[in-house]
Amino acid sequence: MFEFPVLVGDIGGTNARFALVPGAGAAPRLLAHVETAAHPDPSAAIRAALAQGGDAAPRSAILAVAARVDGPAVRLTNADWVIEGERIGRDFGLSRAVIVNDYVPVAAGAAEISPGELTPVGPRREGGLKGDQGARLVLGPGTGFGAAALLPVGNRLAIVSTEAGHTDFGPSDAEEHALWPHLERVEGRITVETLLSGPGLSRLHAGLRRQRTGEDGAKRDPATVTEAGLSGEDPDAAAAIALFAKLLGRVCGDLALTFLATGGVYIGGGIAPRIVDVLHEGGFRAAFEHKPPFVTQMEAIPTSVIALQDPALSGLAALASRPDVFVYHGQVWAKA
Repeated sequence: MFEFPVLVGDIGGTNARFALVPGAGAAPRLLAHVETAAHPDPSAAIRAALAQGGDAAPRSAILAVAARVDGPAVRLTNADWVIEGERIGRDFGLSRAVIVNDYVPVAAGAAEISPGELTPVGPRREGGLKGDQGARLVLGPGTGFGAAALLPVGNRLAIVSTEAGHTDFGPSDAEEHALWPHLERVEGRITVETLLSGPGLSRLHAGLRRQRTGEDGAKRDPATVTEAGLSGEDPDAAAAIALFAKLLGRVCGDLALTFLATGGVYIGGGIAPRIVDVLHEGGFRAAFEHKPPFVTQMEAIPTSVIALQDPALSGLAALASRPDVFVYHGQVWAKA
């Protein structure tokens, strides 16, 4: 059980967001967005956020981190922080500190997300979100690639976090086979995260340019690629965004089949909301549905982009407020 106020935090490779939940069932009150690189460790960032917020001191904490949570010390995948529940608990005099993978709270938030907080891509579900109580899948390309499933088990909801972003990713048609030799490898591999992330969008753009011209050049940052592609200023950038949407659809479909996600697929992260128009153009859903012999089943699964700002913070508040509903893996430290 969590003692309130509860400090909640969404710690990514680029930014960390902190909020306080004053009581069970209350919405999180945002304290601050801080740059991960601007602070030497998570406790320093939390102190800065609490100083900005000016709220009462927290009594417990639940923090989501962009890394696999498999021990008492968790190192971020894409930043130089180590998060330890015990250290944070002692630094701030807490009774309890819990660390979870960053897509655990996004999955928890999907349990009660409303239609107004979603932008559908493809078929809309008749009767709203309650029409199918099957598994739901949440995923998202951002600094990295995260994914988790929300599985109904009796009267509880089990959250299964994954490292799907680090699975190998190969070409599936002639166009992709021609491009793959021109793509940058990371530690000798092309993984889902290598391509479906902010840095991945830059790699796709560089690979397409290299394939067309035979020349290497400085990679453009993801925001520049997105802007140039959406404006039509750069044909290689436009092609990179279209390919990104197609590949994202393929991965969403693969994971939806893996978890039998008849309850829907919900896409978070920082990139998808910026390219919704491209996702609507058809490549995303065509790749999502092309899973013979299960095409008919895939056509019935809705896919949506999460339009809610900071969905992880709302999900963390739900985890703190409803410990009787959610079952999930995490690192737990409690004061003796």
